[in-house]
Amino acid sequence: MNKKLINDSDVENQAYEKVVKINRVNKVVKGGKRLAFRAFMVYGDKQGSVGLGLGKSKEVPTAIKKALDKAKKSIEKFNLYTHTIPHVVHGKAGSSNVFIKPAKPGTGVIAGGALKVVLEALGVKNAVGKSLGSRNPINVALATLDALRKCKIKKDEEVERNVMISFGNKKDN
Repeated sequence: MNKKLINDSDVENQAYEKVVKINRVNKVVKGGKRLAFRAFMVYGDKQGSVGLGLGKSKEVPTAIKKALDKAKKSIEKFNLYTHTIPHVVHGKAGSSNVFIKPAKPGTGVIAGGALKVVLEALGVKNAVGKSLGSRNPINVALATLDALRKCKIKKDEEVERNVMISFGNKKDN
C-alpha cells in the first residue's frame, strides 16, 4: 500500500500542453480531394513561458506531434506578478482583440477559449480576460501573446521614467 504523495510544487513544475483545435483540411488534386489534419497546440511551463504550435499531417497524432515540436521551439518568457499580470493590457491579431486584466487572489482565470488555455499554460492563476472580434482560436491566441508582450517590467519603467513606482500597499515616509 505504497502511495506516492504529490506536492503542489511538483504539479506546478510539470509542462502544460493542450490541443486547442484540430481541423480537417482538404487539398483538391487531379484525382479528387486529399484529406489532411491541422492541429493547433499551446505549450507552457506554468512559470511564465508559453509557446504556440501549428502542425499539419495526414494523421491526427502526427499533426499533434508536429504542433508540439513547433510550440516548444516558439516558447517566449513573459512578465508575471504574483500569479497574475502586472497591469491591464490589450492585444490584437487579425480581427481578434483581447483585453486582459489582473485579478485578486482567489478569482481564478475568467476567460474563454484559446485565451484561457494560453493564460493557464503561462501559469496565471488570477486574471480576467475578454476576447472581442473574431473568435478564431489561432488569432485569439496570437492576440493574447501580443497583449502579454506589452506587460511592463517595474525596474525598467523606473529607470526610463526616473521615478520610483509604488503600488500603494505600504506608506513611504
